[in-house]
Amino acid sequence: MDKVLSRVSSAAGALAVGAFTVNSCIYNVDGGERAVLFDTLRGGILADVRGEGTHFIIPVVQRPIIIDVRTKPREIPSVTGTKDLQMVNIKLRVLWRPVIEKLPQLYRELGTDFDERVLPSIGNEVLKSVVAQYNAEELLSKRAEVSNRIKSELIKRGAHFHLTLDDVAITHLTFGREFMKAIESKQVASQEAERQQYVVQRAEQERIANVTRAEGEAEAATIITKAMEKTGNAIVEVRRIDAAKEIASKLARGRNITYLPGGGTSADGGNGGSPGLLLGIDK
Repeated sequence: MDKVLSRVSSAAGALAVGAFTVNSCIYNVDGGERAVLFDTLRGGILADVRGEGTHFIIPVVQRPIIIDVRTKPREIPSVTGTKDLQMVNIKLRVLWRPVIEKLPQLYRELGTDFDERVLPSIGNEVLKSVVAQYNAEELLSKRAEVSNRIKSELIKRGAHFHLTLDDVAITHLTFGREFMKAIESKQVASQEAERQQYVVQRAEQERIANVTRAEGEAEAATIITKAMEKTGNAIVEVRRIDAAKEIASKLARGRNITYLPGGGTSADGGNGGSPGLLLGIDK
């Protein structure tokens, strides 16, 4: 019985040692990651890059370094000056990833936190150099052009450090208080100038309308004068008759107006008595 237990314990120990040895000889690289090997016998970081999957190593002699190669966002803030000496607060959003073929060199020179060491430095450098070539107003009116120049310069600088920049965009752009007040004052002055221009145009239109109206009245008076010279008072009588017709028409449409003819006759038998009356009757 003791021999059996001894054999079982020996087998269990051998199995544990074997499992530990196998586990020490393999490692896994997950999706979106790559691995570089540090070999103590071959002079440090090896030149080849291991892809996704399970790989073998020599325990103690070799050590894998897992590096994430997926595209990641990074925000780079900077406070810099424009060409006309205005201070501007600007932020960039950068989508970046390392160049897979250069991972051994990248790790050898910068370590695993290469993005912390590289991106803020080159981002501020490019922002200051590009923004200094534009006035404050041009940063607003030529924002797309500024963004493209910053993107092209950052891509060049990132390639020097074995980083690929998939996208670069300006996400935040603000100026100092003095410049913002100057912009507001300029906008108010521009609106006031437009309002004054509208007032001037309106006054000009009213002047033209008054002149046209006066010319029409003068022409009408001239026509009436010529007609009176030819026909005497006949045109005045015609106007009087037209006015009487208009008044009679309005009175005829009134519901509360009643006409009472005048009473009595004249000495020659005509109706020379008192004239008729118009009475307004309230209902």
